[in-house]
Amino acid sequence: MFRFALHFSPKHTLKKNKFSQAWMHEHLNDPYVKLAQREGYRARAAYKLKEIDEQDGLIKAGMTVVDLGSTPGSWSQVVREKLVKSGHMNGRIIALDMLEMDPIANVEFIMGDFSENEVLDKLATTLNNGKVDLVLSDMAPNLTGIPSVDAARIELVCELALDFAKEHLQPNGTLLIKSFHGAGFEAMVKQFRATFKVVHTRKPKASRDKSAETYLLGRGLK
Repeated sequence: MFRFALHFSPKHTLKKNKFSQAWMHEHLNDPYVKLAQREGYRARAAYKLKEIDEQDGLIKAGMTVVDLGSTPGSWSQVVREKLVKSGHMNGRIIALDMLEMDPIANVEFIMGDFSENEVLDKLATTLNNGKVDLVLSDMAPNLTGIPSVDAARIELVCELALDFAKEHLQPNGTLLIKSFHGAGFEAMVKQFRATFKVVHTRKPKASRDKSAETYLLGRGLK
């Protein structure tokens, strides 16, 4: 997935090191991190999708699913679990990320930057101009620490996923994206309501309390 990159000036180096040490301590002691390691998921993010799916019934047999910002692959793992029955794949998963992703059985992977037309064209070709049942996006942009700049970057990533969904979702399809509370969030909710018949916000338990991330769920194109 797109990575967060917090940029610090030299005078903030000590603060950055303390932040990194605190984050690592919290990460290693995170119950979802330990659970992911025990259950074979590549990241704790798997439990965010699992909880939303349990609540909203997103993933169903026979679906074509596109996983945007897929690396390291935990969301694709969750989708695959729902689509494979008795060893047989009943559906299709296409994953995309600008970072390499280790192979997952039955998952087609495209490496590239989702903001580039060439990569979008490759994804469309892979779909063979077919429609998609479910678009998932756990993408997040590189952050600068400057609120106005970060808000614009978050909005761009969300709009890219929304534009893709508008073009490729089947009429009763579903889009789930990661967004962040702050400047631009209400505008994105407004865009969702203008695009989908049903719109929900979701904050799964696996999402850290300190995080401003909130998932937007849209169902059924207008």
